[in-house]
Amino acid sequence: MLDQGTVAPDTTAPTPKSSVLSALTRRKPVERLVAEGGQGEGGSLRRSLSMWQLTMISIGATLGTGIFVVLGESVPKAGPAVTLAFVFAGLTALFSALSYAELAGTIPVAGSSYSYAYATMGELVAWVCGWCLLLEYGVSVAAVAVGWGDYLNQLLDGTLGVTLPTALSAPPGDGGIFNLPALIVVVLAMMFLLGGAKESARANTIMVLVKIASLVLFCAIGFMGFKSGNYSDFMPLGIGSVGAAGAILFFSYIGFDAASTAGEEAENPKRDLPRAIMLSLVIVTVLYVLVAAVAVGAWDWRKFAGSEATLTAIMNDVTGQGFWGTLLAGGAVISIASVVLTVLYGQTRILFAMSRDGLVPKVFGKVHPTSGTPRVNTVIVSLFCGVLAAAVPLGKLVSATSIGTLFAFALVNIAVVVLRRNRPEMDRTFKVPFGPLFPVLGFAFCAYSMYTLDVDTWIVFGAWMAVGLVFYAVYGIRRSRLASAEK
Repeated sequence: MLDQGTVAPDTTAPTPKSSVLSALTRRKPVERLVAEGGQGEGGSLRRSLSMWQLTMISIGATLGTGIFVVLGESVPKAGPAVTLAFVFAGLTALFSALSYAELAGTIPVAGSSYSYAYATMGELVAWVCGWCLLLEYGVSVAAVAVGWGDYLNQLLDGTLGVTLPTALSAPPGDGGIFNLPALIVVVLAMMFLLGGAKESARANTIMVLVKIASLVLFCAIGFMGFKSGNYSDFMPLGIGSVGAAGAILFFSYIGFDAASTAGEEAENPKRDLPRAIMLSLVIVTVLYVLVAAVAVGAWDWRKFAGSEATLTAIMNDVTGQGFWGTLLAGGAVISIASVVLTVLYGQTRILFAMSRDGLVPKVFGKVHPTSGTPRVNTVIVSLFCGVLAAAVPLGKLVSATSIGTLFAFALVNIAVVVLRRNRPEMDRTFKVPFGPLFPVLGFAFCAYSMYTLDVDTWIVFGAWMAVGLVFYAVYGIRRSRLASAEK
């Protein structure tokens, strides 16, 4: 008889085949994924994260630079109806979040969508998904870290009256030579991560509460400058503008999947991961809509244009004082640091899972026996991302993170349908409502958002995928532990 919570053996496990064909079809049984949870080279990850901390990880990765600068891009496209655009983008993200919640509760492991794809669609698809995640997380850390220097200079200028020279605070291509603040914030995040998952989660929780307080402060002060006339023409650019702005704003929601990378360090992952994912999405959506509504109420929507329309600028305009803008800049500094910390965490855990499967070198899967963290993995990834942020022009590579994320989201929606068909008897602590309809809608929204991206982004993404397939053909396909088990 099976113990409670145990699932029946995976009767669809692959049989030995030729290496190339097997790579297309071999899947890692769910039971094996779960049984290996937490196990690494030389030690084990520790289950220490509560539902609250998991929620803060998800919010920390999602609620970041987007809301501080995205209004300058989205308001000119939708006008005051940008609030509806945020709701539309949130609903778009919701479908994929539901799929993540079901799979996170069913397969609570560190690999996130990489592991879900491995269990449902095979090793090759899993590799492609994992390679996309490396692009998403790695370049996102670097791109977010680049922007940290701007807000740090605002904070220094408002408090001390000094700023760092452009040569040392801007990325190459934007007038700088070496972005020292970008490297510093990544190294600081690395130090927290090396201390352990629980310690990192505590620091992140404090930073998330500060960033939420900063946005609430903006709403409170911005409301004092609220002018109802700014909403007299609510949808001046037509209903189509809401969808166009929503496509831009969708990327402000990317990051809620970070909690799923903590599947092997959560105290009660099957219960807490789905709750954390859904709760974080609700909190982020409410904050986004409130901030957008107050911002447009305080400023005529025609004044929003590019980098000039920041929350700091709006607050300074409403109060006529630089103090509040400086205070908000301080909140932005902490906010961005939180994003760097949580996204860097997710990157290391995905590499940990891929290393355990033999698809990347073993060094990424070594766990320090004292801290219970993949220390070497963390140092390598942090230094790589820090140098990338400080010294390399990212250019179109940043845009390619969006398409990589959408591709991973699309695969998760497919994985839900496949796993329900192949393993209907599995214990699911959370199920996406309305059968396959919502996962199909989630896939459709992701596919449409990918379609709207420009040709240059597709070219960069294609080049990244080509490099990944070459690496898999040279290294991963031969060293895969699942392939070794077939021999």
